[in-house]
Amino acid sequence: MSSMGDIWMGMGTLMGGVMFVYTMIQQFVPRRVADYLLVYVYRITAYANPYMEISFDEFVGGERYVKLSEAYTAVEAYLAPKSKKLAKRLKAQIVEGNKDLALSMADHEEIFDDFGGVKIWWYLGKTNQESKSFSFYPSATEKRHLKLQFHRRYRETVTKSYLNHVIKVGKESMIENRHIRLYSNNPNRGYYQWSKTLWSHVEFEHPVTFHHLAMDPEKKQEIIDDLETFRLGKDYYLQIGKPWKRGYLLYGPPGTGKSSMIAAMAKLLNYDIYDLELTAVKDNSELRNLLHDTSNKSITVIEDVDCSLNLTGKRKKKKKKDDKDEKDPVKEKEDEEEEEEKSDSKVTLSGLLNVIDGLWSACGKERIIVFTTNYVEKLDPALIRSGRMDKHIEMSYCCYEGFKVFAKNYLNLDSHELFDTIRRLIAEVKVSPSDVAENLMPKTIKRDSQLCLQNLIKALDKIKVDEKLKAEEEEAKKLKAEEEAIKFKAEEEDAKKLKAEEEEAKNLKAEEDAKKKDKDGTADVTSVL
Repeated sequence: MSSMGDIWMGMGTLMGGVMFVYTMIQQFVPRRVADYLLVYVYRITAYANPYMEISFDEFVGGERYVKLSEAYTAVEAYLAPKSKKLAKRLKAQIVEGNKDLALSMADHEEIFDDFGGVKIWWYLGKTNQESKSFSFYPSATEKRHLKLQFHRRYRETVTKSYLNHVIKVGKESMIENRHIRLYSNNPNRGYYQWSKTLWSHVEFEHPVTFHHLAMDPEKKQEIIDDLETFRLGKDYYLQIGKPWKRGYLLYGPPGTGKSSMIAAMAKLLNYDIYDLELTAVKDNSELRNLLHDTSNKSITVIEDVDCSLNLTGKRKKKKKKDDKDEKDPVKEKEDEEEEEEKSDSKVTLSGLLNVIDGLWSACGKERIIVFTTNYVEKLDPALIRSGRMDKHIEMSYCCYEGFKVFAKNYLNLDSHELFDTIRRLIAEVKVSPSDVAENLMPKTIKRDSQLCLQNLIKALDKIKVDEKLKAEEEEAKKLKAEEEAIKFKAEEEDAKKLKAEEEEAKNLKAEEDAKKKDKDGTADVTSVL
């Protein structure tokens, strides 16, 4: 036993000496020499220390941008229940959707795990990276990492079995406790440290579901079936050789529920939402990075795509350049420079088409892309063809079936004596679901259903009167335009007739002058003879 104690004492002395040498090197030796010497220090330490380490960094990426590591998040989810039982120091936070506090391992805390008799230690570390650039967001320089330690004799067990087990269980836990997030792309800020992440997010708290959408029940069920088929279509997409993605185009007048439809889709599928603002994207390369950085099981949304960038306009201008008409090259160049100054974004139509349907579109699984627009006729046909926007969903004005959904949700009414009046009025006017919802919203604490329905009837009557007046004004304008056209045509015909008469009189006078000239000439010849 004494010999064993001497061995451990000697090992302790050796480790202490190594740490002393390490400290001296860090403080007094030049950086390049220190890096060279530390290589040998690590080798000596590894020889004396029988334990191995594997690290998982919280963020991965290069100099231009970083993203959250999927491996780190899976390990974090795996350790969460163990941390509650074993960690002495925990950090608590409120996660949206949960009634209880979410507890996790605090920084610089350590817990152990057992896998088939193999003891494994997990440690959560944090480092502060010094930044030369000024930033209002110092937390961006904090980097966390999870480190596991085990005896080297269990190397094969840990690397081949245990880590696969951790990732698998962690991902299952993430799916079970998943909370939908709403992401937005960060504008390009150049060298600032805090802008390196491409996306920022908040918890998605929108309560809408398909149950709340005011639309035809058959159409609603058709959309739900389409989404469910896509979610369960992993093997089918693999079989037909297509990327596991789908595009949806939502089009219709303002206030018809396009944003609510997107929220309901995310709630049904439990997918994250990435709200992509194209005007904040610098160029096609950044657009590819943004789309590549989105997670699987997500919906990427470009709202009002016809207004985001003048993509269709650029193509039209390109066609005009190819025309045979001669143009002033100086003026053409000035117009181009003025157009570029108006928009800092250099995203092109071809760049957008490539990321949604080109080779880059296959870099991910189970992803949905949604475009919304109020004016579908303004979009380039290449942008919305099948294969890019696979399903076109028209979000139209409110129908009677949609009203009944609102009446049930807002007033808890399945029927009422005023329903027939509302049915007749809704069939006669064009009213958006948002207007119907606003008028059905109770404005008093008593929540008088009768009053709400009467308010809606008044609003529908007003819309009917306004539409009638507008139609009459348009008819009057049309009649006036027709009268002006007839008058203009008559004046034009009179002018032509007058011109023809003037031409005829002029020709007659010319003929008379010619005859007179011929007569005078004949008389002169006769007198000479």
